[in-house]
Amino acid sequence: MEEMMVVLDEEELLGCCGSTKFAKEMASASPFASLNQAVSAARHIWFNLVDVNGWLDAFSAHPQIGQSPSSQWSKAEQSTALATANESSSQELSDWNNRYRLRFGFIFIICASGRTAAEILAELKKRYTNRPIIEFEIAAQEQMKITELRLAKLFSAKAKASSATFQYSATAKTAEDRVSIIEGHLCASTEASAGKISQIPTRTRLPITTHVLDVSQGSPAAGVEVRLEMWKGIQPRPLFGETDVSGWVYQGSSTTNKDGRCGQLMGMIEDLNPGFYKITFNTGKYCPEGFFPYVSIVFEIRESQKREHFHVPLLLSPFSFTTYRGS
Repeated sequence: MEEMMVVLDEEELLGCCGSTKFAKEMASASPFASLNQAVSAARHIWFNLVDVNGWLDAFSAHPQIGQSPSSQWSKAEQSTALATANESSSQELSDWNNRYRLRFGFIFIICASGRTAAEILAELKKRYTNRPIIEFEIAAQEQMKITELRLAKLFSAKAKASSATFQYSATAKTAEDRVSIIEGHLCASTEASAGKISQIPTRTRLPITTHVLDVSQGSPAAGVEVRLEMWKGIQPRPLFGETDVSGWVYQGSSTTNKDGRCGQLMGMIEDLNPGFYKITFNTGKYCPEGFFPYVSIVFEIRESQKREHFHVPLLLSPFSFTTYRGS
């Protein structure tokens, strides 16, 4: 059977994500031979081509959690929350949504599918304490989860329609299976989702990525030079106080763009080599009056993690910095 290509137009894609930029870029990349290809393109476009204004456009297209959803997708995604809310919890959710919007400037974004009202409220309260620039990044990640789920459903419907002449096409079956996998990943517990992820062997993002945010300015840090290295020294691991810098082997380098995102630091490989990695940022060049000439972050990737994605951001100001493992 010939491989079937699925065409997605701008209007359909706006239903998946309310960013006009995202919809146009995805429509230009269409058609897609598989859902996996579509999701890979969506992630690349959302995190690398859509700017801050595009993220805000997508956020504003959502109804506030707890309010009556306008689209069929929103109704389905919030069905559990709406079914488990009573008058008291609905009012509390509304109050916290308003507080959140006043603090961050946009509505609370969460992939609500399968979550109860109590679970969503607890997550809202937890995230309310975040710094605005961190919360903005988390909201963008949640938006991507929603987009992936909707793409899977759209792809399944289109694949089934295109294969109407067949009793049950392999492409439609694959798309439906991916809906189940993605929905289970987004809605199940961490342990259960790990099992789902293992069913999708193809890597869709570069294995190690980073971005830099200038928290003193409240904006992305553009023009920061970034270098990735891996430990291959005589000792099995780098040690505190170790002076042998020759054990670090260059993997790749890039410079952050206007959105603070770094380009490719290594190739698109399926399995990472387990070991110790170091990302170094040329902060002295970016902020000459700052305290840090450079910042190095060393982290370990274990054998069991070699197919995972490692996003290691840097949140920088002239006299402090912090990092975390993102997604």
